[in-house]
Amino acid sequence: MNTRRPIRVLVVDDSPTMANTLTALLTEEPRIEVVGRAGDGNRAVQLARLLRPDVITMDLLLPGLDGPAAIAAIMQQAPARVLVVSAVAEERGVDLGFQAMSAGALELIGKPNVTNVEELRRWGRDLAHSVCLMAEVPVISRRARAGSVTPPPTGARVDVFGVVASTGGPPALADLLSKLPKDLPVPLLVAQHITVGFTQGMVRWLSQVTSLAVDVARDGERLEPGRVYFPLDGHDLLVDAGGMARLQRSRGGPCPNGDVLLASLASAFGRRSGGVVLTGMGEDGARGLLAIRNAGGVTFSQDEATSVVYGMPRAALELRATEQGVPLSALPELILQSCTPQSYRANARGEGGPGR
Repeated sequence: MNTRRPIRVLVVDDSPTMANTLTALLTEEPRIEVVGRAGDGNRAVQLARLLRPDVITMDLLLPGLDGPAAIAAIMQQAPARVLVVSAVAEERGVDLGFQAMSAGALELIGKPNVTNVEELRRWGRDLAHSVCLMAEVPVISRRARAGSVTPPPTGARVDVFGVVASTGGPPALADLLSKLPKDLPVPLLVAQHITVGFTQGMVRWLSQVTSLAVDVARDGERLEPGRVYFPLDGHDLLVDAGGMARLQRSRGGPCPNGDVLLASLASAFGRRSGGVVLTGMGEDGARGLLAIRNAGGVTFSQDEATSVVYGMPRAALELRATEQGVPLSALPELILQSCTPQSYRANARGEGGPGR
C-alpha cells in the first residue's frame, strides 16, 4: 500500500466508551485515521462495504451479527485486514476469537484491563503498532499451488517435531492438526505467538478439530507421542537434555519464542529432531530451524501461496534452514513420513534418552 496516505481504520465495538477510547488511542499515531465506527455486526459489514477501510478493529460480543459472523460477511463482501480486540476475561469472547480467526481475522488482542493512564496509553501504542504492521499485509485469497514436494531425506527418522507460527497461525495449525492421525508416533511442540490470556482458548478450540490430545505443557513432564504441547501464557516452551518439557518466562521478543523451542529440540534430539515454520511476520523460528538442519534433522517451511504472511517462512528459506516452501496441505504427510515409532517408543519407556 502507499505509505504516504493514512491507514484508514474502522472501529467496531458496542460500547461507546470503548469505541471512544480506541479512537483516541489510535489517532495518537499520525499514520492512522479512524474513518468510521460501528456498534453492531450488521453495521460493521455495511460500513466495511461503504468505507473500504485498510484495517478493522473488531469486538466479538456484538448485537445482531456476532464478531465471527460479521468477519465472515466482510471477508466475502469487502475483504479487509481484521484485528480482533476482545475481553480476555470473558471465556465466550476468547472462544469466539478463534472462530473469528477461522473466518479471516489476522490477530487477537486483549482489551486493556488497566486504570493507570500511562499503562493505557502504552497499550494503545502497541495496538497502533499492530494496526500499522497489519496494514502492510496483502488482502488476497491464498490457494495452494499445484506441484511436487520433495519428501524427507531417505533414512530420516524424527522422534519429536516443533512447529512455529505467528500471524495467520491458528487457522493453519487447525488445518495441520486436523489431518494428523490420533496415533501420531511423535509429540508436537508448538510456539504460536499469541497475546497473554488467549492460550487456553486456543487449546480448547484446537482440541475440537483434531483427534490428537492438545494441552498446555507442565514443566518437567515427559513428552508423549500423539500429544500436542503449548507453553503457558507468557512462557517459552523447550526441552532439556533429558527430553523433558521445560517452561521459562519469556525474556522479551516474540512470545512464545520459536527459536528457543527449535534450538532446544536440535540440542536434545539432534538428527532425530524435526521442525516447521508456518505463516507469520518477522524472522522468529528461522535460526532455530537452521539449528535443527545443522544437527541433521528434518526441516520445512510453509510456502508463500498458502501463507497469510510470508515473513517467517521466507526468513527460514533465506537462511537456508530448509530447502523449499511447502503447501500447508502437504505438511501433514511430510511430518508422518519423517516419523519413526520404534525409537521414540523405546525412549518413552525409559530405554534411552535423546541424543545424536
